[in-house]
Amino acid sequence: MRFFLWLIAIFASAIGVALLAHFNAGNVVFFYPPYRVDLSLNFFLLLLGILFIALYVLLRVIRTAQKLPAKVVAYRRQKREEKSNKALRDSLKSLFEGRYGQAEKAATRAAESNDNLGVAALVAARAAHHMGQPERRDIWLSSIEDKEQMKTARLMTTLDLLVDGHQSQAALVAIDELNANGTRHIQALRLALKAHQRAKNWPEVLRLVKTLDKHNALHPALSHRLRELAYEDQFADASHDAEAVQRLWASIPAEDRIKPSITLCAARAFNQRDMQDEARGIIEKSLAYEWDKRLIQAYRDAAAAENSSALRTQIERCEAWLEKSPNDAELALTLGTFCLNQKLWGKAQRHLEQALSDAHEPRIIREAHLKLGQLHEALEQNEQAAEHYRQCALATTLS
Repeated sequence: MRFFLWLIAIFASAIGVALLAHFNAGNVVFFYPPYRVDLSLNFFLLLLGILFIALYVLLRVIRTAQKLPAKVVAYRRQKREEKSNKALRDSLKSLFEGRYGQAEKAATRAAESNDNLGVAALVAARAAHHMGQPERRDIWLSSIEDKEQMKTARLMTTLDLLVDGHQSQAALVAIDELNANGTRHIQALRLALKAHQRAKNWPEVLRLVKTLDKHNALHPALSHRLRELAYEDQFADASHDAEAVQRLWASIPAEDRIKPSITLCAARAFNQRDMQDEARGIIEKSLAYEWDKRLIQAYRDAAAAENSSALRTQIERCEAWLEKSPNDAELALTLGTFCLNQKLWGKAQRHLEQALSDAHEPRIIREAHLKLGQLHEALEQNEQAAEHYRQCALATTLS
């Protein structure tokens, strides 16, 4: 429809111009002595239009010729960018496909464009890392150190690759640089957690776990396991004295202090420093929260002094627990040991023999025979004592 409207307008204009020219009787005279040129007004207007068109075409040609070198440069730059962009896409595709050699080659071509250099270098660094070429990886990363806009991406990539390569100390240096750069996002914290974990920097691991837990960025099972490892390592530190162990225990959040695995680490540390009262207290609180038979051995090691009210309390607690778990060999061994310390010979023999009959672990069998040997020796029943000592030695040899 628009075409027909334009066609009608052109024809109408042509008719109007023809009518105007037909009734236009004007002349144009040019004097250049001794010459004189007479032209009709219509012809003069035609020549003027032709001259205008010629000048316009000439100026356009000149302008186009002036712009031609810049257009050639722009065309070549565009072709290089298109080639570089295609190479960058190919490098990313190859990286995700696991074809790391091709990824690095494509990234090398993509890096010819300064705009793609940063991303291409990161892709090439990852590819070189996965091919086990740390030297080439570091060269690629160092090639973009002067690019401020790529600083965070470079540091995150560096940290990720160093953590993956188990280079904990170098990763910690990258973490310090990231912190100085003000980077605090979740992935940076996760990578920092891995680096500090592998460097066994447990206080920092605990801090990062707490931070990630606040953002729900860590699986509860992983968070719990990392806390266990951190506390276990700190309580196992032989350089800590009794006071240091108490401070460490007090620094643990209340919800963690009742968890059996953490309580077990603390109880062992207390027992090693002759702080049996503290060990008994924390074990009893933890067992009231959740039953875990791993704590029973530590509870046995935290036995109170002979003929003391604390030891009688331990015996009463163990009897109550044994009613709920009548076939628990570890618990029976513990109760028998307490009764032996309290010189309750009959009860001690009954519970130790029960532990022996229910036991499946060589350790429990060995300890039960040892305690029974001590019991019979105290009662001057030398033959029975010798037999239990022999069985204890045999269990030790077999284990």
